[in-house]
Amino acid sequence: MTFCRRCGHAVEQRVPPMEDRPRAVCPHCGYIDYVNPINVVGTVPVWHDDDGGPPRILLCRRAIEPRRGYWTLPAGFLEVGETAAEGAERETREEAGARVELDGLFAVLDAVHVRQVHLFYRARLLDLDLAPGPETIENALVGLDEIPWRDLAFRSVRRVLEDWVADHRRGSFEIHTGSVDRSR
Repeated sequence: MTFCRRCGHAVEQRVPPMEDRPRAVCPHCGYIDYVNPINVVGTVPVWHDDDGGPPRILLCRRAIEPRRGYWTLPAGFLEVGETAAEGAERETREEAGARVELDGLFAVLDAVHVRQVHLFYRARLLDLDLAPGPETIENALVGLDEIPWRDLAFRSVRRVLEDWVADHRRGSFEIHTGSVDRSR
């Protein structure tokens, strides 16, 4: 930030009183610009056949950058005025045209290098009436042995899927926390 959002005066980078890091501070009106992480919310939408067959996970092939053409879980930015759970359901509808019922928070991952926190929920697909949105080229329901590991769009998606598969095989789900960075 170069100019104050409040008065338009040039800002200075300095550590404000009672703070521990440099911030953009307006010497004219005193406004301090706080830059905080953006929340990304999404789901791990799963379909269970009536015949008791193995679960299949809904993936979306991205139609937009970054990582156009790669596979991801339905997710996107949380909007003001919605809960994290509401945002995750909305993103799943927008990107995959899927209706889901959430089964609880599954993962909270810090992506410090991109100033984001990723929250993923376990979700049960209510039906297979899917319609990819404008950010999605196509949807696919994949078995656990069909996940396109080499073609996943983001490290957080890989981590969430690895944890989901491990929890499914163990027979119990827990909440996963951690971080993803550029080197993984």
